[in-house]
Amino acid sequence: MSLAIAQPTDLYAAALHSMTEPEGHRHWYARSEGGPRRSLGEALRRWCGTADAVDLDLLAHAPGAVLDVGCGPGRLVVELARQGREAVGIDTSRVAVRLARTAGATALCRSVFDPVPGAGGWDAVLLADGNIGIGGEPAALLARCRALVGPAGRVLVELDPPGTGLRADRVRLERGTERGRWFDWAQVGADAVGGPAADAGLRVEETWERGGRSFAVLVAGR
Repeated sequence: MSLAIAQPTDLYAAALHSMTEPEGHRHWYARSEGGPRRSLGEALRRWCGTADAVDLDLLAHAPGAVLDVGCGPGRLVVELARQGREAVGIDTSRVAVRLARTAGATALCRSVFDPVPGAGGWDAVLLADGNIGIGGEPAALLARCRALVGPAGRVLVELDPPGTGLRADRVRLERGTERGRWFDWAQVGADAVGGPAADAGLRVEETWERGGRSFAVLVAGR
């Protein structure tokens, strides 16, 4: 689960900066309102690292020009640029966008619901790292992504494991005694994405699992 686009305090920025320190990924947590908290350590290491084999497999499913929604520090956009492909990342975190640009990515600081360059013409939109949860309303987010791709475009989503179902909740970042503000988030299991996809005028074309991560390709419904 990437919190890059939704976290309204500077704790997310602090988490990104902490990755320059030894063991900086430790002691960061995401807590669900009224529920448990889970460590973000390994997720932070992945977000701030370079694309791994699972990421490369995901990008191989993304043809043409790619828009990465909630790009964070930009590992996927950086990799696409390395491959010589057209790609842009968007994120509401100024720190994340700055880090992405420093690493060589083209990135813009804005929400997916703001005006986006190339709207209606992207070949693929990425919702990696659980970013289908942005805003807590997956159907609304997928409808927006559908409007961003061209008629033959696809939306690629990273999902929670099968059995997770569809859950809307509020989440915050925590470190020690520091607490972020609550924000809306959703979890969508690999076996539950069909519902919000259909509500957005999309259908599931393909699903796969690799390295303990689950993905789906969504295309315009027919």
